[in-house]
Amino acid sequence: MSNLVDHAKEELELAGLFDKDSDYDGMLGKAVMDLVKVFSKQGHSGWSAHQTLKIFSIVADYKPLTPIGKTEDEWMAITDMGAKEVVWQNKRRGTTFSRNAGKTWYDIDDPKLNNGDTWKRSWFKKLITK
Repeated sequence: MSNLVDHAKEELELAGLFDKDSDYDGMLGKAVMDLVKVFSKQGHSGWSAHQTLKIFSIVADYKPLTPIGKTEDEWMAITDMGAKEVVWQNKRRGTTFSRNAGKTWYDIDDPKLNNGDTWKRSWFKKLITK
C-alpha cells in the first residue's frame, strides 16, 4: 500500500468511520478509502494532486468550474408561471436564483457571487415558505 492509503486508513479508523455504529454503518470510511485508492493509483505529483483534488472537490459538490451564464437556457423557472413573481434557479449552480431568467442573480450561499440582484436571504426564505 502507498503512504497515502496507509495514512487515510489509519485516520479513518481513529475517527471511527469504519465502525458499524458510525454514520451510514461504516460505509463512509469505505467510500473514502475507495476514492483514496483510485487517487493513489493515479501517481500524481504534488502539483497535479493539488489540482486534481481542487477540481474534484468542485464538481463533486455540484458546483460549476466556469462562471455561470446569463442565457435563459441555463435557468429553470421554479415557481408557477402564474405566480406574482417568477423565480428562476440556475441549472449549474443550484444555490443561485434570479428574478429575470439570469440577467441578474443572487447566490443564497455566497452573497459575494451576487450579479446585480438585490435579494437577501431573508427575502428568499419568505418566498419559499409561502
